[in-house]
Amino acid sequence: MSTATTIPFVDYLVLEPEPHLIAHECTGCGARYFDRRNACAGCFATEFRDVDVASDGIVRSFTIVTFAAPGVEVPFVAALVDCDGTSVRGNIVNCPPDPEHVTLGMAVRLTTVAVGADDNGVQAVNYGFEPR
Repeated sequence: MSTATTIPFVDYLVLEPEPHLIAHECTGCGARYFDRRNACAGCFATEFRDVDVASDGIVRSFTIVTFAAPGVEVPFVAALVDCDGTSVRGNIVNCPPDPEHVTLGMAVRLTTVAVGADDNGVQAVNYGFEPR
């Protein structure tokens, strides 16, 4: 049994000391990935180093999702955020999901969102981006 009261929903979210994302950066060409890789898709190198991803970013693309699987609350905003050169997929949170409030070029910052708890009270925490 874990003694943690919160756990990250994804492996690349680090909660302490301040929430931030970690990418695997190819030592050959500098490409960054959030998932596990055996080799780089760009240069086929096989060595990676963990690097911190900037927590502030700019919305480069987004869509307002109005239809989803049962149990998924809609509408919500899914976005691609440029975090100082690293492209991050994430939802825009703490903001009305409409084109009057979400725009291309909008400045955002990383934030965390509780997504549920297990029977032992361990809280799963995911990330999103909120307006700056």
